[in-house]
Amino acid sequence: MLLGIYGPLSLLALLTVWAATVVVGFAFVHFALGSGIGHITEHSGFFTDLYYSGTTFFTLGLGDIAPLGGAARAVTVMEASIGFGMLALVIGYLPVLYQAFSRREVNISMLDARAGTPPTAVELLRRHQEANSIASLDEWLRDWEMWAADLMESHLSYPVLCFFRSQHDNQSWLAALSTVLDTCSLVMVGIDGMPKWQAQLTFKMARHALVDISQIFNTSPVKKDGLRLSSEQLAELQSALRGYGVELSSEPGDERTLEELREMYEPYTQVLSQYLLMPLPGWMPQKRASDNWQTSAWEIIAPAPEQPFKKCMLKEAAAQRARSAAMSHRE
Repeated sequence: MLLGIYGPLSLLALLTVWAATVVVGFAFVHFALGSGIGHITEHSGFFTDLYYSGTTFFTLGLGDIAPLGGAARAVTVMEASIGFGMLALVIGYLPVLYQAFSRREVNISMLDARAGTPPTAVELLRRHQEANSIASLDEWLRDWEMWAADLMESHLSYPVLCFFRSQHDNQSWLAALSTVLDTCSLVMVGIDGMPKWQAQLTFKMARHALVDISQIFNTSPVKKDGLRLSSEQLAELQSALRGYGVELSSEPGDERTLEELREMYEPYTQVLSQYLLMPLPGWMPQKRASDNWQTSAWEIIAPAPEQPFKKCMLKEAAAQRARSAAMSHRE
């Protein structure tokens, strides 16, 4: 819960610090000028200057205190203009942040039904193969190339967005980015029926975003420890994909190629995971895990079933086979 509100609270704290710094700074300027302001009372001092600075910055204009002398009037005008500028900054700053956050979360929410929760590359390939839609992954990767580019531009411009978390604690922008990179790596190694060009483009853009964002926090990449995908887990992954009907290339040198690709991004995902306290998904789906769309406050024990969707897909596949057979018969 605290991690979920840390991002918005840090933004509000940042704006508060900006305003307080300006108010206190101008109070010191007035104090250095010999408190060149007139009072309705005889009491004066730094706290009176601080009060006058606050009313000027927030443009209250109460009139109980007025500047005396040219220097005090010039400082008052400068502070009032900064106060108006601060107001305009806040009005323009917050909607831009919300729009960037909303754009980021749309694709992450859509990933739930496509790659499971938490998302994994194996589950993504399994579901597309099950729906006889493995060829559509090329278009999916193209969309995520654009998502990665938007992520890089928005989060480099507004680093506080990195701390904004998804609505569900088992989702995050870092987990989604890691899953996309995992999927691209598998496709580039070789999957029957899938071209590699778009996977290469998406991989390059996603890694570019990952590396640049990690540099914001001056986080050095950690040494790859191999825990995310050991040789035994890779063999299990290949066997699982083969069982789903997805044939991953296993020619000599492919395992080394996959390791080299992982070395290009996993050190950065791991260090950001530690810094931002965002867990990374594995390569294989968790056992007995339910998607977020299947659960609610009333369906924690018995999630919504997937059987109706599977029946619809089987019916569609049968209809497609029938159409293909009819076309072959006519030919």
